Amino acid sequence: MSNLFAISYPDVATAQQVRDTAIGLQKQKLMDLEDIVVVERRLDGKVKLHQAVSTTGIGAASGALWGGVIGLLFFMPFLGAAVGGATGAAVGAATDTGVDDNFMRQVGQKMEPGSAALFMLVRSATADKVVPQFAQYGGEILQTSLSADQEEHLVEALKAAKAPSGV
Repeated sequence: MSNLFAISYPDVATAQQVRDTAIGLQKQKLMDLEDIVVVERRLDGKVKLHQAVSTTGIGAASGALWGGVIGLLFFMPFLGAAVGGATGAAVGAATDTGVDDNFMRQVGQKMEPGSAALFMLVRSATADKVVPQFAQYGGEILQTSLSADQEEHLVEALKAAKAPSGV
């Protein structure tokens, strides 16, 4: 089962840096992400979701591929690719995987204008290696799916990792 983490940051640049760090940690096999999204509350009050993976693009590409293959059977590969691509894009746009977009928008509406939050759905992580990487960016935990004890332990671990050593 995956755990949800929502962490707020003072600006979108910091949230994007943390997202890039998380993706790097995933490449190192230190964590396994199901979904990761930066939610930005713009100065005009609008909420923008910066998805890491575009389901619309993936749907269009796979639809065009399969449409072209099916079109070859009827000697109309270009028409098949066009229809398949359009259908795939529509299905991809309607698909919502990972963290619920409406939930992220609701949380985003409660944030200060100009701020951002990072939403991560984490399948697994090596906590002793991951927590110090995130602690260097600061941030405030908005919500997790952890138990109260686990969340308190995480907050303490982040504070300890952020504190300078030897003081």
